[in-house]
Amino acid sequence: MSKNYSFCIVDDDDVYQFTIKKTINSLNIAKNIMAFSDGEEALNFMIENLHNDEELPDVILLDINMPIMDGFQFMEEYIKIKPKLDKKITIYMISSSVDASDVERANKISEVSDYIIKPIKEGQIQSILLELSNQ
Repeated sequence: MSKNYSFCIVDDDDVYQFTIKKTINSLNIAKNIMAFSDGEEALNFMIENLHNDEELPDVILLDINMPIMDGFQFMEEYIKIKPKLDKKITIYMISSSVDASDVERANKISEVSDYIIKPIKEGQIQSILLELSNQ
């Protein structure tokens, strides 16, 4: 797991953003961590950098419940721009929701690698890295 990855955190919770950045940094595996407080901000960034693989993240940690554009709305729009992307981006939906309908809805989106219930733990980040290194 020597490769460093670029992470994108899309979550409106500042405390969560802080703690997940700290967790990722403690593992010494991030070349970059960007954060957006809603799906629209993240989507706009993706569109602006469609052909700039260096700027685009390797991994997106996407919250479901956010103002302006939630995680599911983000995914609807992401699916539209995905064919224009040259880079493979791995997306994990991260939520405090244990509602079975949210989990099922996320699992139906083929672009979502997994649904992880907050708080995300260091071991879960390591599992994500293992999956990435096997791709």
